[in-house]
Amino acid sequence: MSQSLLNIAGVSSASINAGIKNNDALDLSLISLAEGTTTAGVFTQNVFCAAPVVVAKNHLQQSPLALIINSGNANAGTGAQGMENTVKTCEFLANELGIKTEQVLPFSTGVIGQQLDLSKFESGIPRAAGQLSADGMADVVQGILTTDLVKKTHSKTFEVAGKLVSISGIAKGSGMIRPDMATMLSFIFTDIQAEQDQLQEALTKATNQSFNRITVDGDTSTNDACTLSATGASGVNLSNCSGEFQNALNEVTKSLAHQIIKDGEGATKFVEMRVKGGSSNEDCLEVAYIVAHSPLVKTALFASDANWGRILAAVGRANIKQLNIEDINIYLNQVSIVKSGEPDPTYTEALGSIEMQKTDIVITIEIGNSNIQESVWTTDFSYDYVKINAEYRT
Repeated sequence: MSQSLLNIAGVSSASINAGIKNNDALDLSLISLAEGTTTAGVFTQNVFCAAPVVVAKNHLQQSPLALIINSGNANAGTGAQGMENTVKTCEFLANELGIKTEQVLPFSTGVIGQQLDLSKFESGIPRAAGQLSADGMADVVQGILTTDLVKKTHSKTFEVAGKLVSISGIAKGSGMIRPDMATMLSFIFTDIQAEQDQLQEALTKATNQSFNRITVDGDTSTNDACTLSATGASGVNLSNCSGEFQNALNEVTKSLAHQIIKDGEGATKFVEMRVKGGSSNEDCLEVAYIVAHSPLVKTALFASDANWGRILAAVGRANIKQLNIEDINIYLNQVSIVKSGEPDPTYTEALGSIEMQKTDIVITIEIGNSNIQESVWTTDFSYDYVKINAEYRT
């Protein structure tokens, strides 16, 4: 069953206002993991990945026992100094918890191109460490946010031979959202027992059908990261329930991914681009992203304007080998608008307008006859998206 945010045995956390943001909000979060916890991670594919991403990747193989997350400053594009500062924040927390610097995973989100003020970490970390508790995750959910309007959480439990396994996930993300991965941070915790390579495989599968299928604006951030930590406290081994665990993890990551899209900057619509019939998964995804990223399609969605010509034009410029106009069928929810590359004779503007007024819309595009299908989730483009991003640093 899925529940509101559940505490995971072996995980304690805290979030404080350390003055990193300038609005008195929670901005420094610590998570301490029980000895023996295994952790896997997936990270941004952006070449200009931020200092914390580089350090976290390096530390992932050192049996991490703590996470440090700050919002308000991405520590990206900060060069050698940014790297030094990241390691220093890990050192501060390691000293506080009595673990090695390499056992701390750092994460940052916020404005790009500004150096961290280490004094905020030096004074804040001991304060936050003093507040670590088993039910502190609710504060961390708040502490990792930037332009997000809502908190994003999902928990799931299932039983194996009478023992309960729990998974809890939290996330932040609202703009600059595009795989791989989106502009987002997500931290998932479970009490299952698992080797790191098992966890890594499960997390990679889960992110590929969730976080790597969402886009707000086509921009891939410098700081994206998602981790999965397993404390082993349930006494259930992943090897004994790999299918059930994968399904539960997939549900958690997909829910978090959808929550990110629904909270997309300025978003008024939640849109699934569903592409069927391509000669490969890659072809279906290419078409889905082309349409999902089209500013003309996205502004039409915002206006609730059934301007299907924009969808057809976007499909037509997809970079795939075999795309024949007569194979193209397009649907707005259940309403057929294009059949065999031409306007469906049964379609009317009135029918299209009814569907476009809805806040949840599925645009289905058939490009051939195969059984292959891929979906991407996106938003519309509103006036508020421009306003939020134009004024982001002010």
